[in-house]
Amino acid sequence: MTQGRWRTVALALLLVCIAALERGSAQRRFAQFGSLMDDFDAKRNLDETELIFARVQYNAYGSGWAHDYPAAEEHILDLANEATRINTHEQAYVIVQLDSEEIFLYPMLYFSEVGEMELTEREVVNLREYFNRGGFAIVDDFDNQELLDWFQEQMRLVFPQRSFEKLTIDNPIFHTFYEIPTLDVEPPAKGRRRRGEKPTFYGYFDESGRLCMIINHNNDIGDFWEWIGQPRYPLGPSTEALRFGINYLIYSMSH
Repeated sequence: MTQGRWRTVALALLLVCIAALERGSAQRRFAQFGSLMDDFDAKRNLDETELIFARVQYNAYGSGWAHDYPAAEEHILDLANEATRINTHEQAYVIVQLDSEEIFLYPMLYFSEVGEMELTEREVVNLREYFNRGGFAIVDDFDNQELLDWFQEQMRLVFPQRSFEKLTIDNPIFHTFYEIPTLDVEPPAKGRRRRGEKPTFYGYFDESGRLCMIINHNNDIGDFWEWIGQPRYPLGPSTEALRFGINYLIYSMSH
C-alpha cells in the first residue's frame, strides 16, 4: 500500500473513532468556563506532549474566540496523534490570553471569529513579537468582505506595511502531510452556501517570505472538526477539513 493510500485509509478509520469521542466531548462543551472545566484542566498532563493546541482569547465585543471549543481541539489532536505519530493527545489544549507572555510558549496559535477582534495596545505588541520570534497562527471562522477588511485593519496595527495575500494550491502548507488536491471547498454553514460566500485561503507573510498566518475566510474548518460525528455534516468536506488541520499543525512545528 502506498503511503498516500495508507494515510487515506487511516483517516477513514479514525473518523469512526472520532465520532465516538464526539459524544463524550459534548458532555463538557457547555461547562467550558465553569468549575467543571477548571477541574478537567487541572487533571491534564501537558508535560510529555510534543504538540499543544493554543486557542487565543483576545479583546472582543463577543465570545466568538471560543467557538467550537473544546470538541474541535479534542478531535484534531486525536487525529494528529494517531495519523502522524506526533506525541500528543486529545486533551493537549490550552486557552491563552493574547495580552499575556504565555503566548510565547506555543509555536502555534488558533484564532476564531476574528471579525469581533479589537486589539489592545498590549495585544498588538505581543502579536508583533510573537511573529517576529517565528510563531505561526491559524485564523478561522469568519466571513464576508466587511469582516475581512476589519481584520486586515487590526493586523495593520501589528505590521502597518503587510497585507493578506490570496494563497494558491501550490503553497507548501497544503502539501505538508496530506496532499490537498484543491482549494475549491465547501463551508460547513448552509447560510454561507446560500449567500454564495466562497471559502478563500489567505496568507500573512513576514519580511523573509515566511508564512506566519493562514487565514480561512468564508469558512469554519473548526466547525467540521467539532461536529465530525454528526450526519448533517457531509463526510467528504469533513474529511478535507481534518486534512487541512493536520497540515496546518505539522507546518507550525516544522517552519
